[in-house]
Amino acid sequence: MSSPLSKPQIITHIQKSLNYTVFDSKWIPCSAKFVCLGNFPSGTGVIQIYEVHQGEAQLIKEVEKPKAIKCGTFGATSLQQRHIATGDFDGNLNIWNLETPDVPVYAVKAHKEIVNSIDGVGGLGIGDGAPEIVTGSRDGTVKVWDPRQKDSPVANMEPMEGETKRDCWTVAFGHAFNDQDRCVCAGYDNGDIKLFDLRNMSLRWETNIKNGVCCVEFDRKDINMNKLVATSLEGKFHVFDMRTQHPTKGFASVSEKAHKSTIWQVRHLPQNRDIFMTTGGAGNLHLWKYEYPAQRCKKDSDGVDVGVAGSVNLLQNVTLSTQPIASLDWSPDKQGLCVCSGFDQSVRVLIVTKLNIV
Repeated sequence: MSSPLSKPQIITHIQKSLNYTVFDSKWIPCSAKFVCLGNFPSGTGVIQIYEVHQGEAQLIKEVEKPKAIKCGTFGATSLQQRHIATGDFDGNLNIWNLETPDVPVYAVKAHKEIVNSIDGVGGLGIGDGAPEIVTGSRDGTVKVWDPRQKDSPVANMEPMEGETKRDCWTVAFGHAFNDQDRCVCAGYDNGDIKLFDLRNMSLRWETNIKNGVCCVEFDRKDINMNKLVATSLEGKFHVFDMRTQHPTKGFASVSEKAHKSTIWQVRHLPQNRDIFMTTGGAGNLHLWKYEYPAQRCKKDSDGVDVGVAGSVNLLQNVTLSTQPIASLDWSPDKQGLCVCSGFDQSVRVLIVTKLNIV
């Protein structure tokens, strides 16, 4: 029998109460700082920067913005600049220099309605090719932006004429392992998951998981597609093996029910792509490890390759709050360090131990 202490532990290092609703929190790369994004009770937006110092989170900068801010990413910036791209409730995409965050360095009216989700690639030395930002909105569209190109998106994935517009809740980049290839995955409120191939400007694959898709994330953005995790409303998540696509069956997957409440987010550990954390609607965090099958692909009766799904093991879980934990971000620099924020108007810095022995 292994003792409980031999498993990874999820420890709250710092807990900070905020005077506003926080929707997203992100580590600032190569620093001991993190940024919180949200809105004040009056409806205006807020960007706060904190520095972790001697066991405390010290507020070093706060800026108020006209519109509530929903989401942010550092994924399309250089390590030297570390500009954050944000999406707000009015459909705006802004890029901010956190040293001088009063005026955006890039601004575009990206969508007609709220920007629910944002992701970046091609920056921070992650992923080949151009620095790009993808936004998904309640208006049903998914758009890809190049900050070097003003006003118009480089790609726009929207419903066909006459198709129902579905609320896009989540977007993620992947497959950016060379200068030509790149994919965007999007999840919608009706359970649709769509994989767009940006190289061929085509819909490569779609499926439906029968429940609103809250979050999708590839285990790595900058490799040949390996795994994709999709989380949903009623406590279920799906892990798709993205290496083998069958012409009719698509990608093999395994699903797991974590708990009864919504799984708001999934985030893969930067130092180990087979470990990921899910954040729950009842204030809980679950740490998982994916185990590969003996063979990742086999031949079907027609001799065509079909993927084989692995299994998922729960390493640890903890309840931090009675309210949903809506965002989580691992530190890219220190293994096991993460920041998460919830609808209890709190931000927490956590330490997860023993990740190198699981």
